[in-house]
Amino acid sequence: MIFKRMAAMYIDPRLKLQMAKPHLQNGGTSEEIEGLIRVYADGHVERPPIIPNVACSTTASDKGVTAKDVLIDIFTNTWARIYIPNSQRNLPLLVYFHGGGFCVGSAAWSCYHEFLLNLASKAKCVILSINYRLSPENRLPAAYDDGFNALMWLKQQAITNPIEHKWWLGNCNPSKLFLAGDSAGANISYNTATRIGHNESTLLKPLTLKGIILIQPFFGGESRTKSEKLAATPSSTSALTLSAADTYWRLSLPPTANRDHPWSNPLVNGGAKLKEMKLPPLMVCISELDILLDRNLEFCAAMAGAGKKVERVILKGVGHGFQILNKDQISTQRTQELMGSIRAFIHQQ
Repeated sequence: MIFKRMAAMYIDPRLKLQMAKPHLQNGGTSEEIEGLIRVYADGHVERPPIIPNVACSTTASDKGVTAKDVLIDIFTNTWARIYIPNSQRNLPLLVYFHGGGFCVGSAAWSCYHEFLLNLASKAKCVILSINYRLSPENRLPAAYDDGFNALMWLKQQAITNPIEHKWWLGNCNPSKLFLAGDSAGANISYNTATRIGHNESTLLKPLTLKGIILIQPFFGGESRTKSEKLAATPSSTSALTLSAADTYWRLSLPPTANRDHPWSNPLVNGGAKLKEMKLPPLMVCISELDILLDRNLEFCAAMAGAGKKVERVILKGVGHGFQILNKDQISTQRTQELMGSIRAFIHQQ
């Protein structure tokens, strides 16, 4: 699901799927996650339309939320879908990054649209859902660059308060900014925050970063954790397998890097620099049946050991991506718990 800059090809490049084109294979398939992405030896990439894209207006009015799309960067085609609870002011501002192993996903995916509509309504916040560039066409740090540039764009809107953006700027409080995301999006949130670091007050002003919300953050490492070793058999309760995770890292990290690259493994070398990092309070939401369980727990322990304020939320009986992909009773219940935790976190900072 690649969004091209050549807008003339489509009526709306944000919503149209890439047109299927005949491809003459050159050397066969080099990487594949069945149903999600296929990368050929010659560099051609295919992403089957496994999840539909939806227009920003879909079901928004039913939730008491207004949703619209805005273009952030015409050159990278970075854009955002903005969700605003109706008739409310001075709301926290949540910048959200979708998951998908850096390689798939979209802010227009129906599952993210539904989840963030509900989150904006229940958590009482304005949400900017960022559509960033995907790997392997745009390997890391492209997604981090898009995250940082989205914040710089947001800063500029807060300073100039242009007429065309008053419809959402007037509802939010720029001094209550939060970074959030799930899976790879949580990784983007974390690495975007670390890039800002000690320069937050000068780089973001008049924005103030009050907290970071990491939902099932997608981190990795060469050494396997216990929960990763136990994931040898794929589970129907979780959207992420170990083999898929390895493939995502091979496709998204620089070609010569392994999973102990700091972008993948923030605890590499014992996380020696964690104490030096300036980070706001973090909330880490961890799924009990996720292969990333132990890695996420280790991350929380390391952050707390480095003197960071960390709130840990354990979601029982669910796996990776449950909040956007599963509709069973326990997933629905845990999704409500997740949204309640996010609401409490952003309104207490």
